[in-house]
Amino acid sequence: MTDTVLDVEVRDDTGTGNARATRRAGLIPGVLYGGGEAPIAISLKQNEVIKALNTGNLIASMVKISHKGEKQSAITKDVQFHPVKEMPLHIDFYRVKADSIITVEVKTHFVGEEECPGLKQGGTLNVVRYTIEVNCPAGDIPDSIEIDLSKLEMGDSLHISELKFPEGVTSAITDRDPTVLTVVMTRGEEVEDESEEGVEGEEGEVAEGEEAAETEGEA
Repeated sequence: MTDTVLDVEVRDDTGTGNARATRRAGLIPGVLYGGGEAPIAISLKQNEVIKALNTGNLIASMVKISHKGEKQSAITKDVQFHPVKEMPLHIDFYRVKADSIITVEVKTHFVGEEECPGLKQGGTLNVVRYTIEVNCPAGDIPDSIEIDLSKLEMGDSLHISELKFPEGVTSAITDRDPTVLTVVMTRGEEVEDESEEGVEGEEGEVAEGEEAAETEGEA
């Protein structure tokens, strides 16, 4: 859980016009919902939001929403960005308690690359999933899911069921077992192997041709 505290003001009006007016005032519109309470339209200070974004303590993170000195915990559910300026345009927050089980995406972190047999042989790490969707307590969201590569051979693949999750964290995907990564042969090596096979084939054909010619000569 982070110590991020975001001061908010309650917006009386909603809709596109009000959101635009909020942005013109240098604020970022948002909404706070869930937790068995009615949704509330809010506005946030732009500098606080950008600071939280830059420190990685906003997206899919638990924060404290502060209004007139009263604080409540919330998880950032969605941040909309300007398509060109990449500035935050709107934020959705969901009310939670520290022990509430929530579903979030957590980034993967690889260790043991230097010891990985497949990579030592010249293989390439083909990452299918850079994030893993997990269920975990809102107050204890892991920074990352650590994945050990130290024993992976060339051609090996790793699935979600084979990952070691932190205590209290489980995969949110239960209806299938997706691949997280594979160790594959580099394209350059594949082409080289194919070329060598082609050369061997041509040499075999030449040898057979020479043999036939010698036979005919003897006849």
